[in-house]
Amino acid sequence: MKKPNNYDNTQSYGEFEPLELGGHICRIIKVEECISSTDKAMIRIYIDIAEGNQKDYYLKQYEADTREQKKWGCIVYQLVEDNEGNTNKGFKTFITAVGKSNSTFDESKIWDESFCTYFKNKLVGGVFGREQYQNQKGELKWAIKCVQFRDIETIKKGVEVPEDKYLADGGPMFSMPESPIQGYNVDDDDLPF
Repeated sequence: MKKPNNYDNTQSYGEFEPLELGGHICRIIKVEECISSTDKAMIRIYIDIAEGNQKDYYLKQYEADTREQKKWGCIVYQLVEDNEGNTNKGFKTFITAVGKSNSTFDESKIWDESFCTYFKNKLVGGVFGREQYQNQKGELKWAIKCVQFRDIETIKKGVEVPEDKYLADGGPMFSMPESPIQGYNVDDDDLPF
């Protein structure tokens, strides 16, 4: 038998190590401004684990991805404004958590064209939980997603693991990218680094 292409770099089933649930100190890889499917201002926040035994978790996954169109493993979508046009609480929580987590953070420097680049390599606390989804075969599976931002001191003190989020009625999950915080794998032409 001829050895298949990329045999040596292909991961076996069972070799995958899931991200530990709960709090992690994260590094912001990049932030992008975008528009939601409902025409609202939104940002995409690419994060990775910055410390601990799972440091660079998403970078390692990305580098091991042998598909032509690689995908970054943790992208959080955050609306900028709520339905009344006021600041979204999740957006304010993100800015506040980054500010408290970085001694050199200067909020006055973020409100211009360099908004997105200002956040690159800043630290922030991320709280990760499990969310149930239905795969294309109709099977119920679990995804681990960043569900909250916190400052890194709060993460160091310890945070509770969020309760599992189950599918309603066992049907397909309704989830829009403009939900306050969700980690999605999305197609993206730009590499995060």
